[in-house]
Amino acid sequence: MKHWQEHSALLVALLLLGPASALAHQDTGQAAGFVTGLLHPVSGLDHVLAMVAVGLWGAVLEAPAIWVLPVAFPVVMAFGGLLGLLGVPLPGGEIGIALSAVVLGAAVLAELRPPLWVATIIVAFFAIFHGHAHGRELPDGTSAQLYSLGFVMATGLLHAVGIMFGLAHRWSAGRQAVRAAGGGVALAGLFFLWRAVA
Repeated sequence: MKHWQEHSALLVALLLLGPASALAHQDTGQAAGFVTGLLHPVSGLDHVLAMVAVGLWGAVLEAPAIWVLPVAFPVVMAFGGLLGLLGVPLPGGEIGIALSAVVLGAAVLAELRPPLWVATIIVAFFAIFHGHAHGRELPDGTSAQLYSLGFVMATGLLHAVGIMFGLAHRWSAGRQAVRAAGGGVALAGLFFLWRAVA
């Protein structure tokens, strides 16, 4: 019960994007936890491509999706991270992560324009798999709170990269480049999927 309360408090803190100034008062081990969390999303190309694709798709869909999708993903991912921290099993985690790259990349390539709520549900669904993987791989002896804050911040930065590149979609040549990037993400996702099921 105590652990559940602690992790629930962690989720609330992540959802509210708690003040980073608290980091100044953490000891070395906790700081290491933050850095480890910050680096975790970029340690796997499957995570990187899927998160960049979220930003790309948001840019293709334009407002309000350009900010709704990059907000929905980290928020739901934090919930997935909580499940991972609690040890709640999530079958097919690697397959779900690989499929996220396939689906999101294909959406960018095809310039799919579903209703906002549909796009949000798709992004949120896949965010659970990414968050669960991050939470499950919390290193021993590190701060779960700062580790989680680190991977949520890194995810936001990767979304921003996707948005910045995706803004080129407004121009003819840029539109083709963005679609090509989506195709590349989808192809990479197929490779990750093959590796996950092989």
